[in-house]
Amino acid sequence: SAWQDLISVSHCRGRGDGDKGRLCCFPKDPLEDVETWSESVDKVLGCKAGQIAFREFLKSEYSEENILFWLACEEYKKIKTVPEMISSANRIYSEFVQTEAPRQINIDCTTRENITKNISQPTLTAFDTAQKLIYSLMARDCYPRFLKSDVYQGLLRKAESR
Repeated sequence: SAWQDLISVSHCRGRGDGDKGRLCCFPKDPLEDVETWSESVDKVLGCKAGQIAFREFLKSEYSEENILFWLACEEYKKIKTVPEMISSANRIYSEFVQTEAPRQINIDCTTRENITKNISQPTLTAFDTAQKLIYSLMARDCYPRFLKSDVYQGLLRKAESR
């Protein structure tokens, strides 16, 4: 699994830049930040390795859609062109927001209705309310369980033993 790839640091050595202990897909050792993840959900979401580990945990809880939606919203906010915004908004809407979506997120009906009403002319803030709700859900419910999970505890042991 993805999180097990994180702990087998030798699978993908540096880029010939003299930093032999570094994974090629991370700017630094992915285990370096593991101990800081217990400080806040932002520390987990703020680094690629944390996102991978948290996603792996959420997958085991059948709630992977939460981090996938949150990450999709983060990417959506970086969009520069209207056609790209419309395309991406429709993709996020059909995958996560609309009723019976394949990865439907758990948001209140008012938030869902507001997004539905405005999806034909989306703005960069189109998903902000829903993203905040999902962030709160992850921070309040999922994150404390993540810290106790085998996923996090295994990475923590590996980081501490280095």
